[in-house]
Amino acid sequence: MALLQITEPEAAPAERRPRAVCGIDLGTTHSLVALARGGAAATLPDAAGRHRLPSVVRYQEDGGALVGTAALAGDPDGAVFSVKRLMGRGAGDADAARYRLEDGADAVPRLRTAAGPRTAMEVSAEILRALRARAEAALGAPLEGAVLTVPAYFDDAQRQATKDAARLAGLRLLRLLNEPTAAALAYGLDRGADGERVAVFDLGGGTFDLSVLRLSRGVFEVQATGGDTALGGDDFDQAVLEWALREADLAAPDRAGARRLLLAARRARESLTEAAEAELELPDGGALTLDRERLEELSRPLLERILDRCRRTLQDAGAAPGEIDQVVLVGGMTRMPLLRREVAQLFGRAPCGGIHPDRVVAAGAALQAEALAGGGNDLLLLDVLPLSLGIEIMGGLSEKIIPRNTTVPARHVQEFTTFRDGQTALAVHVVQGERELVSDCRSLARFELRGIPPRAAGAARIQVEFRVDADGLLTVEAAEAESGARAGVAVKPSYGLGEEEIERMLRDSLAHVEEDAAARTLREQRVEADRAAAALREALARDGELLPAGAERARVEQALAALERARDGEDADAVRAAVRELEAASEGFVERRMNRSIRQAMRGRRPEEFREGSEP
Repeated sequence: MALLQITEPEAAPAERRPRAVCGIDLGTTHSLVALARGGAAATLPDAAGRHRLPSVVRYQEDGGALVGTAALAGDPDGAVFSVKRLMGRGAGDADAARYRLEDGADAVPRLRTAAGPRTAMEVSAEILRALRARAEAALGAPLEGAVLTVPAYFDDAQRQATKDAARLAGLRLLRLLNEPTAAALAYGLDRGADGERVAVFDLGGGTFDLSVLRLSRGVFEVQATGGDTALGGDDFDQAVLEWALREADLAAPDRAGARRLLLAARRARESLTEAAEAELELPDGGALTLDRERLEELSRPLLERILDRCRRTLQDAGAAPGEIDQVVLVGGMTRMPLLRREVAQLFGRAPCGGIHPDRVVAAGAALQAEALAGGGNDLLLLDVLPLSLGIEIMGGLSEKIIPRNTTVPARHVQEFTTFRDGQTALAVHVVQGERELVSDCRSLARFELRGIPPRAAGAARIQVEFRVDADGLLTVEAAEAESGARAGVAVKPSYGLGEEEIERMLRDSLAHVEEDAAARTLREQRVEADRAAAALREALARDGELLPAGAERARVEQALAALERARDGEDADAVRAAVRELEAASEGFVERRMNRSIRQAMRGRRPEEFREGSEP
């Protein structure tokens, strides 16, 4: 297959490409910024030598904001933690126990701060501004562009929210890059042997992804991606917190107390990466001893969920664990000894080493930024869609136009037609998900195509085009071939999809395969029944005299009534049989109508005029 040169979104022509560029890893618990020069990337420390910036923001009454380590001082309840988990989510999906939310019916959750309500995008923008300032101090010049990483499993709403945060921070976004792809770039795996397969295991503070990548003729292709966008280090900390409450026989603390205990649980868990035991401070001033063995016991249920998603993703990629040539670990949680052992056992090989797992994503993003700025190697990165995209068709069915795990950028075109005679408009409902029924998928957008020439049902040719850019954002357009009428929409979804919903969609699609197939068959047969019944009624209205009262007409009317009864039932085979019975009963009527049409067409004309090649 020939490869096309891909123009990245907002990228400038070669002679005007930005030079002062960076890569940013906007993480749930920590964020980093990196620069690349000559194919070598390094993360940037702050004045105190700390490379990781805690993803914490504390607003002040004057409207200012403290970010990172400075924001950790003081009452934990006054700071915003783990805001990445709110990106692209609706107000109804936000965890009220974790966040201080403003009351109201706004679709976008607003966090209560000392400076007034703030959205997740605004809070993330504060973190990005701090990283931008760090990069500009290192460059000694204004930043001209940045590559920003996102979890591979982020959907359209979450990616759009991330782009909005970058815009609020004054960043010129060169590209959104999937975190696993960035990690593979940082290890230089794009220069491996042709056909080599790489598994990138990314477990951060809020999300887990596994991506399977394959090198083919210099193209870095993501074959499959899977994971859980609601499972990360925060959940391991929560497990430790709940253990501490049980062990010390403490009542559930208030929000501020829970926040302090959660931070204490995190410190103890991180200490056990190197130590055999750690002290966990309690809200009442006491302490508990947490050892590594107990932490591993508490972590086992979460780890089993992670390993199960790994097996599913490998199955999607058509690869056995032993067929993976390299394993890359990403995220601070992958420093956990138990997790490293389990991953090595699953794949039958030790993971790659040499780069700190916290820094590898930012480093890869910096390398991609350098490449886009014209200063690095030419890289072609093909990421994939996490969920299928399609439209609603008759019967409430979802017709997939771009299946999940399709590489992006992507452009798919499919042809549709009208259902009724004289139809001059078409409603296009864009959906995302793996289920067969639209009601089980997520609605992304709606628009109408008008100006279709009124013709017989099925005669119009309407092309629906789906385009997904390199950031995974979608544009849909519909066009009618004869009139040239067209309409479209750039899908900018509301931030209403819960992070766990993507995994739920995939899980449901597997659990309901047979049920969905049966439901789709029934819906399709119902649509065929409606078409057959409508066509017969229209024919009777026009040429009813060709079916006079008598046995034949009675049989047709009985078959029509039987079809209507079957159509409202739940047996697809019965509907199919009823359609066939109606067609058989009306066969003579249809033949007489056809003969009349032929006679009318031939009236006043000689038979030789209809011979092939004759002139009228």
